Amino acid sequence: MTTYRIALIPGDGIGGDVTAAAWSVLQTAADKAGFTLDGQEFPWSCAFYKQTGTMMPADGIETLRGFDAILLGAVGWPAEVPDSVSLHGLLLPIRKSFVQYANIRPHRLLSGVQGPLRSDGFDILCIRENTEGEYSGAGGRVHQGTADEVAVETSIFTRTGVERILRFAFEQARARRGKLASVTKSNAQKFSMVFWDEVTRKLAGEYADVEVTSYHIDAMAARMVMAPESLDVVVASNLFGDILTDLGAAIQGGLGFAASANINPDRSAPSMFEPVHGSAPDIAHLGIANPIAAIWSGAMMLEHLGEKAAAGAIMAAIERTTAGGIGTIPGKDRTEAITTAILAQL
Repeated sequence: MTTYRIALIPGDGIGGDVTAAAWSVLQTAADKAGFTLDGQEFPWSCAFYKQTGTMMPADGIETLRGFDAILLGAVGWPAEVPDSVSLHGLLLPIRKSFVQYANIRPHRLLSGVQGPLRSDGFDILCIRENTEGEYSGAGGRVHQGTADEVAVETSIFTRTGVERILRFAFEQARARRGKLASVTKSNAQKFSMVFWDEVTRKLAGEYADVEVTSYHIDAMAARMVMAPESLDVVVASNLFGDILTDLGAAIQGGLGFAASANINPDRSAPSMFEPVHGSAPDIAHLGIANPIAAIWSGAMMLEHLGEKAAAGAIMAAIERTTAGGIGTIPGKDRTEAITTAILAQL
């Protein structure tokens, strides 16, 4: 029997609830499919930071390296720890250290879920560059607290980084409906974004079977609202991909349905799977968080590990649950009730 070692990082707020829900569904799916998930939980979070002064121990990355995958709940407690600390202390180090340069976020309406748009026949796969770009952390501040204070934030775009995420997106488009939308703002950012467009055009010559269209970020935001059914695979930089996928979550019914995967495509290190939503401190401990995004992320993890049948079974169980009206409206059903319904469908 195959055993997969999974690092569990529930994190803050509702992260604990949705991770527990996802783990129970994953374990059930694994039992039925004939493989084992061996999970080890780590308390790394903003609460951990308040106790220790760090978001994770100094050897945290090396500890995680020995696992087959990482399942993360949500990190953030802005009332106690600045988001800039929690992000740069946990999520970004994991993504960068393990070269998880492909952030994959699917956007489509589940059965029974009513989205805010007149269109419901869309199926968009957003590919976000995940390790450089606008979130590189290059910059600084001088003369802090004075009238002469200066803040500089430098985006870093390397040929290696841009080419590999675009090539990954081309491959995804080739495996789906053969359409790729590349998103930049090259009319205003004449160095980094023009560079991205140039690499896109160069690679397009290798993928004659993929229809490639370049969009500016503002035009893409409008298209995702006005004509989402016209899109297949969308690829964008770290910042633009981050923003567009929150819009994608909105048109698919809310953040409670938005799953994601941080992928190391060459599998030289573990990949990480997490719902797009944050820790939602305002509803933490109320038991009403929607666990579907976390469960969907878990299904993406199983597919990445090669357990496609189990991943498909989970997605089918989610679809049957929402088709029955459970988990479709934010706050209507309790976390436990949604999880129980999905388990029953499994």
